[in-house]
Amino acid sequence: MHEPNHSRINLPDEAATAAFAALLAHALQPGLVIYLRGNLGAGKTTLVRALLQALGYTGRVKSPTYTLIEHYEVAGLHLRHFDLYRFRDAEEWEGSGFRDDFDGRNICLVEWPEQAAGLLPPADVSLTFEILQDGRDVLLHAYSDAGQKCLNAL
Repeated sequence: MHEPNHSRINLPDEAATAAFAALLAHALQPGLVIYLRGNLGAGKTTLVRALLQALGYTGRVKSPTYTLIEHYEVAGLHLRHFDLYRFRDAEEWEGSGFRDDFDGRNICLVEWPEQAAGLLPPADVSLTFEILQDGRDVLLHAYSDAGQKCLNAL
């Protein structure tokens, strides 16, 4: 595959993160696989929470750190939020049925994708969070035509 297209944005505070999440929310299409990378506390779950709220979700958005996945249905979209930080076992992947969530209809937001390397389908989009002294930088990569379409819509 060709070198992915990428850009960098600065998110100086939580309000900027929410504004970016709202733009991303309206650029989502069914079937997208979005990897969320970055250190603990970098803002991955904060982005997912703001994205869901931008879509109109009014329930509690919890981090799936211990459950590994949370399911959401909002605005006619089916979102799957994975947090694979504690994931360690390929057999667990097979037994969990997670593979079924990557069905071409669900939008899968995957934190810590490197924990399931070789098991996950490739990303359409990758967002890499970098903690700065003031806020965050996010490097956006598109790895597919669908991913590029998503980023172009921002």
